[in-house]
Amino acid sequence: MLRFDIAPVCSNAYRFQATMSFAIAAIYLFTPYQWVSLLLAVGGFIRGFVNPHKCLSYKLFAGITDKLGIPKMQNAGSKMFADKIAAIAGTAMFVTWLIGSPVGMIPAYAILIFAFIDLATGFCAACWAYGAYYKFKQA
Repeated sequence: MLRFDIAPVCSNAYRFQATMSFAIAAIYLFTPYQWVSLLLAVGGFIRGFVNPHKCLSYKLFAGITDKLGIPKMQNAGSKMFADKIAAIAGTAMFVTWLIGSPVGMIPAYAILIFAFIDLATGFCAACWAYGAYYKFKQA
């Protein structure tokens, strides 16, 4: 569903955000600093459930892409869906770290892989799934 109640977002700023998600997942998986998953959970919650334009990291990355002259605006709906998934994955990672369970590695690896694909190619798997769902739903 297209979101017309929220201003369009910059997909290039979201590629920077994918870089941050990749870094957070890598830190979670390969260092003892697993608490960083809280950053993924909070950022994903703000961008996905509140409004991407209220997130400090999105504002920073949108400003950078604007200064570089590479803003590429798109409807916010699919990116907000991707952020909801990131918020849920980050929360699962953080909670499982708190209780000492290794289960949080599953969403961490998923974030690592899909964030890398997004930052390297610009293909957002969650955005694709969002669009495919609504196309299937209309049929």
